[in-house]
Amino acid sequence: MAVRQVLLLGNPQLYEAAATFTREEIGDIKPLIADLHDTLMDFKERYGAGRAIASPQIGVMKRVIYMHIDEPVVMINPKIEWKSGEMMEVWDDCMCFPDLLVKVLRHQRIRLVYRDLDWKERSLDAEGDLSELLQHECDHLDGILAVSRAIDGKSFALRSQRGFLS
Repeated sequence: MAVRQVLLLGNPQLYEAAATFTREEIGDIKPLIADLHDTLMDFKERYGAGRAIASPQIGVMKRVIYMHIDEPVVMINPKIEWKSGEMMEVWDDCMCFPDLLVKVLRHQRIRLVYRDLDWKERSLDAEGDLSELLQHECDHLDGILAVSRAIDGKSFALRSQRGFLS
């Protein structure tokens, strides 16, 4: 098992943009995907949450997202191609600050384009929770954390206070 340490809020690496993954580097991706999988599953077991992880969260500054909801999905060089004008207000959580929730605005729907492990271009139309998740992970690739997107100064809460949130 290759569980990696998740970088925590305050680590300057989290604010750096990740580099594009090249086709020539595809042979190097399998160990990274294994580490992302193991780290996500470990987090899910410890915290009861976690649907996806971006490689910068474990200190690998490459544009890769690993998502595991019903089945594993690897997204290489994902880019949001389209965003709906309709916004939604959500309490965002993050593996980089597991006890903190942040209220942010996200687009209700998006279209994401990315490369798969065979370097084929794929697209994914997402809405609601999935749209929010993918926007969050793409932000990680650009060095943006949810705390930077907080709606206002009252948009922070501890996970233990979740029952009081509206």
